[in-house]
Amino acid sequence: MTRYWALIVLAVGVTIPAIALRLGGMHVEQPGLIAALFGCAIVGGAFLLTWGAEVAEIDISQGLALAFLALVAVLPEYAVDLYFAWKAAHHPEYTAYAAANMTGANRLLIGIAWPLIVGLNWIRNRRAQVRLPRARAVELAFLSLATAYSFVIPLKGTITLLDTLVFVGLFVAYVWRIAWAETGEPDLVGPALALAAFRPAIRRTLVGIIFLFSATVILASAEPFAEALIAVGRRTGVDEFLLVQWLAPLASEAPEVVIACILTLKGDAQAGMGAMVSAKVNQWTLLVGTLPLVYSLGLGQAGALNLDSRQVEEVLLTAAQSLFAVAVICNLRLSLFESGTLLALFLLQLLFPNPTVRSGFALVYVALAVAVLVRQRTNFRALLRAGLRSPVRRT
Repeated sequence: MTRYWALIVLAVGVTIPAIALRLGGMHVEQPGLIAALFGCAIVGGAFLLTWGAEVAEIDISQGLALAFLALVAVLPEYAVDLYFAWKAAHHPEYTAYAAANMTGANRLLIGIAWPLIVGLNWIRNRRAQVRLPRARAVELAFLSLATAYSFVIPLKGTITLLDTLVFVGLFVAYVWRIAWAETGEPDLVGPALALAAFRPAIRRTLVGIIFLFSATVILASAEPFAEALIAVGRRTGVDEFLLVQWLAPLASEAPEVVIACILTLKGDAQAGMGAMVSAKVNQWTLLVGTLPLVYSLGLGQAGALNLDSRQVEEVLLTAAQSLFAVAVICNLRLSLFESGTLLALFLLQLLFPNPTVRSGFALVYVALAVAVLVRQRTNFRALLRAGLRSPVRRT
């Protein structure tokens, strides 16, 4: 257990410089250093938040746990996007950064995290595919609905409060539906296992302190981290949109992906892949849906995030990637070949910033998705029935 406590201390330790900067009023000139310090604080806080959330599953009811843990899972990513959406209310140029962060986070999960789990499972078990339990049909069914609706956004070129109603409504329905699924005891690993070893009263107190500390650190670090990334781009000539799109999500999502990888290397690829599927559902519903809500709150009245041609293209590409991902996993299996295709298409699109070429990638995703869904139509219909049908109340 000593090494697990060392990890907890390390996670707290990497937040200290950012806390000192925030509270001490110290002034640092180098935006790269500021981005690094506050990025490390977000990573450290996200690890603590993830470990605390795992332990909290022991002590709170299943329905509450699912809703709460879903919110916790999206908080590190949400904090940065919340800042951009809020700022966009009075500085329209920040709309681009909100769209960049949201699309980058979603595409990284499918383009990198999903293939990573399948690859690690092959290395660990020499199995050429990851099979998901039938209970995961719920996540995939709601991901399918969110993906189908997401194509509306590039068509109209805005993200509005109507989209909030749809996406957040899907998230609420998803949480309600999955709360009835049969679940076992949480599979705790690493520092979460060390925290769970305490008596209930001490454990709950520690988890409460961890939640309060990590959430405060993440929320306090979001603004300086986001602004530092933009400043780095301006100073170095690197596209600020791309920095926000890829570096910010890497910092906020690293802990969740690392823990999924650990579960996979311990022999539980189902749990690792399931965590990544759940993360995608959370981000493609709750994260997207809250952007116009936060924007409207910052504006002081109902408003809409207006997307320019580049942002429309990014949302379309993200929706198309999500559609292809749903298609290949609708049989509750993801193979090495399928995950390799997801990875290859993701990496290739990074090499071609030209809007026409990237729109071509979106068409490729859609064409491949349609071909797979036609072939897997029986599995897809079964997935939707299993995931969306009214659950039977357990007694």
